Amino acid sequence: MSLIILHTSINAPLEVCFNLSRSIELHQISTKKSEEKVIAGKMSGLIGLHETVTWRARHFGFWLQLTSKITEYNAPHFFVDEMVSGPFSSFRHDHIFEKKNGQTLMTDRFEFQSPLGFLGKFVNVLFLKSYMEKLLAERNQVIKKYAEGSGWRELLTEVEV
Repeated sequence: MSLIILHTSINAPLEVCFNLSRSIELHQISTKKSEEKVIAGKMSGLIGLHETVTWRARHFGFWLQLTSKITEYNAPHFFVDEMVSGPFSSFRHDHIFEKKNGQTLMTDRFEFQSPLGFLGKFVNVLFLKSYMEKLLAERNQVIKKYAEGSGWRELLTEVEV
């Protein structure tokens, strides 16, 4: 198993950060480099407890599909998405939100297991863990940009905030 923990301080309300992290539209915006698109499950809006979403994206020159499900949910402080099917042996992504010093501290705890046994472990050490960490960090910067600016208003309705 590999573990990535990232902390991102955002100067925006907790609820805005929480909801942007669940936004299907923002996820697609934040993953433009890999051409990630939703192809099944929750197709738009905010994903919630027990809902699934299937993504198709290009990584390392290959088209991959991944389905994840929201398995735990405590708005606006915490939710977990876990892989149902896809290229990993497993993954669990904890999204944690708390107020700290007048800001929202967003913590990602991403635990995954590479496929292919020993070969997968080698690939992980060689480049996969750093690749995944970079993807998460880039996504967090997009969430931060939208939350701290006015962009979140385009994605979230007043009811959702």
